[in-house]
Amino acid sequence: MNQEKYAIVDIGSNTMRLVVYSRDKSGRLTEAENVKAVARLRSYLSASGRLEDEGIDILVETLQSFQEITRHHQLEEVKCVATAAIRQANNQQEILDRVAEETDFKVRILSEYEEAYYGYLAVVNSTPFSSGITVDIGGGSTELTLFEDRKLVYFHSFPFGALSLKEQFIKNDMPTPQELKTLRTFLSSQFQTLPWLKGKGLPLIGIGGSARNMAQIHQEFIEYPLAGIHQYKMTANDVKEIDSMLLSMDFQEVQRVEGLSKDRADIIIPAIEVFANLMGLIGTEVFALSRKGLRDGVFYEELTKDFELSVFPNVVEESFYELAIDYDINLTHAAQVSTNAMMILHELEKQGILNVTPKDEKFIRLGSAVYNLGTYIDAEASHQHTFYLLANRTIDGLLHKERLILALIASFKNKELFKRNTALYQEWFTKEEIAKYSLFGAIVKLAYSLNATKRNVIDWIGLELEGDALKFNIYCRGDWKPEQYQAEKQKKHLEKQLKKPIQLHFIEQE
Repeated sequence: MNQEKYAIVDIGSNTMRLVVYSRDKSGRLTEAENVKAVARLRSYLSASGRLEDEGIDILVETLQSFQEITRHHQLEEVKCVATAAIRQANNQQEILDRVAEETDFKVRILSEYEEAYYGYLAVVNSTPFSSGITVDIGGGSTELTLFEDRKLVYFHSFPFGALSLKEQFIKNDMPTPQELKTLRTFLSSQFQTLPWLKGKGLPLIGIGGSARNMAQIHQEFIEYPLAGIHQYKMTANDVKEIDSMLLSMDFQEVQRVEGLSKDRADIIIPAIEVFANLMGLIGTEVFALSRKGLRDGVFYEELTKDFELSVFPNVVEESFYELAIDYDINLTHAAQVSTNAMMILHELEKQGILNVTPKDEKFIRLGSAVYNLGTYIDAEASHQHTFYLLANRTIDGLLHKERLILALIASFKNKELFKRNTALYQEWFTKEEIAKYSLFGAIVKLAYSLNATKRNVIDWIGLELEGDALKFNIYCRGDWKPEQYQAEKQKKHLEKQLKKPIQLHFIEQE
């Protein structure tokens, strides 16, 4: 993985896609090109199991158009993987020979296990879920996995997908009530064959275009205020609501639904029926969308093969390392601010002023690490930029609400700006939560001021009560006057939150 560019071609049963990655300044590979073609190869599988000549022609022609792009990028080696449509074809060798003769690509046909495994790998390396059930519904197959403690436990591949379900059960563009009933009965009978699904209560994590489209429809439907769909959560009722909404429309109306790709309009309902059926069987209220899927799983395997470790030890830590590189964060300074903030937090806890949970510690630590990150764009408006960047950037390992909490803490300037930033999200939080995260912002702001010169002069922070006042004893090395000046200016924010006067007593460390 030392090359500057890397590409993968994903030959699916419904769509084919080419993704080109380029290496950024942090050393990781990010998407440079993402080209999609709706080939619907599954439609060209005959009753005898042969991929018909017309389907092979479409496959080859699409790959030839992709190779124009890979040649432009001077990519000599491109991973090219195929899933159910080619896997299920009984003339595989004929297909592989034609592709090898007429294109630059050599196709690797993924087994059912490999297809399921790569989806699992993408989810555990890019989401916060340590246990869950993944569903990747393609055009011609549906892969399910169960993972616990980030380890793959079970997998299964069903030989049906959104496109084949449409062809088998729905004669026209929209299902009749009887067709819908037959489809639901079929799905229920199929999923009941997997005893490891029933009553698990774990989150269902959707992978692939149909899951992504359902999440996009829901975001448009509720006028969702944040950017991004990776790690977006829906409830069982949300899924049923979108299903009912689409079923109440005619096909022309469905084609115009915001968030839905027009080429998926005729297959979105079978896909949503799969999600709804699975959620009922699993007994879960959580559907989460993973924008990372099979291609990313292949990519992660390639990326980590030299380390004999395919699962990242900590998803959030990987994401914050990327943030630090992207925004030129001084890691030594960030670590000191985080240490300062945690000392203040725990001293307040010792005095019985706060009750601190592990989640609270997590948000303080992460918020400290990226506090005032917006200075990378403009120092004068750094707090506004910090909030926007963190609230609207996908951070693997953080769900959307957690990302928003992080943005609120890391952008804290004063109570007034905090209120403006929370204005759009009043329904997301209780009053108690808003007060808590505002307090955390004030703690982090004070901690930041205690390393104003980035010299790491603070060794220890203690706290004692003097009447109604809080007296912080701050043990330092060297000249602390710049930090003292900044901290005296900024302590008012914490005083307002705690409704107590604060004294800062700087002490030279012997």
